[in-house]
Amino acid sequence: MYLRTTKRRNADGTEVRYYQLAENVWDPAKGCAVAKVVHNFGRAETLDGDSLRRLARSILRVVGDEQAQLEAQPNADGVGPAGDPIRFRQSWPYGAVYVLDQIWRQLAIDEVLGKLLAQDNIKWNVERALFAMVANRALEPCSKLYCFEQWLREDAFVPGANKLELHQLYRSMDVLEKYKSEIEKAVYFATADLMNADVDMIFYDTTSLHFEIDEEDEDELKKFDREYKPLRKRGHSKNGRTDAPQLVIGMAVTRDGLPVRSWVFEGNTADVTTVAKVKADLKGWRLGRCVFVGDAGMNSEANRRKLALGHGKYILAAKMRGGDEVTTEVLSRPGRYREVAGNLRVKQVEVGDGERRRRYVLCHNPQEEQRQRKHRERLVQQLERELADMKPSADGHSKRMCELMSSRRFGRFLRQSGSSLVVDYSAVHREEHYDGKWVITSNDDTLTAEDLALGYKQLMRVEECWRKLKSGLRMRPVFHWRPWRINAHVTISMLALLLERIVEIRSQNTWRNVRDELKTIKVVEYDRGDYRIQQMSELRFNASSLLQKLKLAPPPKIVSIERAPKDGADRVEDVDTVDVSTQGSQPG
Repeated sequence: MYLRTTKRRNADGTEVRYYQLAENVWDPAKGCAVAKVVHNFGRAETLDGDSLRRLARSILRVVGDEQAQLEAQPNADGVGPAGDPIRFRQSWPYGAVYVLDQIWRQLAIDEVLGKLLAQDNIKWNVERALFAMVANRALEPCSKLYCFEQWLREDAFVPGANKLELHQLYRSMDVLEKYKSEIEKAVYFATADLMNADVDMIFYDTTSLHFEIDEEDEDELKKFDREYKPLRKRGHSKNGRTDAPQLVIGMAVTRDGLPVRSWVFEGNTADVTTVAKVKADLKGWRLGRCVFVGDAGMNSEANRRKLALGHGKYILAAKMRGGDEVTTEVLSRPGRYREVAGNLRVKQVEVGDGERRRRYVLCHNPQEEQRQRKHRERLVQQLERELADMKPSADGHSKRMCELMSSRRFGRFLRQSGSSLVVDYSAVHREEHYDGKWVITSNDDTLTAEDLALGYKQLMRVEECWRKLKSGLRMRPVFHWRPWRINAHVTISMLALLLERIVEIRSQNTWRNVRDELKTIKVVEYDRGDYRIQQMSELRFNASSLLQKLKLAPPPKIVSIERAPKDGADRVEDVDTVDVSTQGSQPG
């Protein structure tokens, strides 16, 4: 259907134009489309142009055009606001929040929370509170107090979160901890479907997270009808902070670096004791032919038995300096390496026969061997200069000598000779035997030695996730002390990491670059007449291309139209809403 113009020439040579509303209709007799007049508007010079504009605006308003909707809002005098002055108030970056929000909804986290909270009498929007904290962790990580007072109020635009109060953020964390298992399981299945995730291998590792406090937790606390053990304990610290209480965090990820699930253990928990709970919690998750991949800290006889139960498969690193069969038989077994890549060679070694047979794969990286050898040569040269400049001590126990002997860097290459220290060159030669090598063991005979080596190398995905959590997402410092709040804080960080990884996989770019590019998408708030409008900025080409890579539709042009506050009020949520449109259209 279209507006048709016809012309007629009078006898005196003048031309008259007519406007008609017409549509093309197929004529079977003529075999072509012919114009059918639906309505005659009359002569063009006598037609009221405003009537046509009103008709056009009404049509656009019905089909959802935001600009027509904006122009149709009347002011107090009943006149459209098109001629009213515009007073700009403020603007916020919105692109990154919009992308995170859309992926959050694609994972159906809002629907999962809605079902879980259907029976709970909760008066605030838990889903928006949790999303706001996850988005804050991904964009500008800070404390929950700063998130409420500054980020949500001034720095960010999070639709639906402007009415939240501080205590509602904290109580939403309690809800998250209460339903953590159900939420993580539902999110895992949604992620596997959305990203077509490869879950034949699950990589697991732990790290430590210290707290800036002096004393450990002692008392057990009760919440949600269960006892919470004290988490903050002193233990083996992986970041060198042995002076501070800590907790241990475990994380399982896919080969693409997508977090599967997280665990929080007491700070004095050994890595090898966490495997049993991890395997029990992942039971029933339909992970398919799942092969558990872990580092040497997980390798113990008890863990191998637990992982092998129910035909479970594992790939574990083995300690090379433990003085066991790995040191005495595997590393010294003659045989040729098989080339896998330019920087990887493998050699399979079997120890024992029958049921006692154990399968090892000795891996060697020539490039890493050269790097380690050069590093050790520089270290020995530095140590020789240090010893040459050191003044002799009468009793052989000077402060500097004790520091060198206790040093993790130099101590293994030193020995005491009388009252002085000398370089232990035999220890240096023994260390050369391990350059560029590592050993892995597995009970999966269907995987070749090359598959085992490459599968274990992908364990670095977990290390990448730890770096993101500790640096980009700033998982610490942790300002909480209640165990369930600490657990919820870790879960929020994991959800933020999951959203980031989905964005990185889809865009084939880093989250930092994507976030910077999305800063060009802004929400502008201004007053026109009696109404306060929140409107999107124009979408630039680079941002539009990025949204296409992320498989997301552009955000709506008009975010919301509300009646402006009166009497100097400055909060939009205190006034009546005329129309709100905060959801982007779903991509095809």
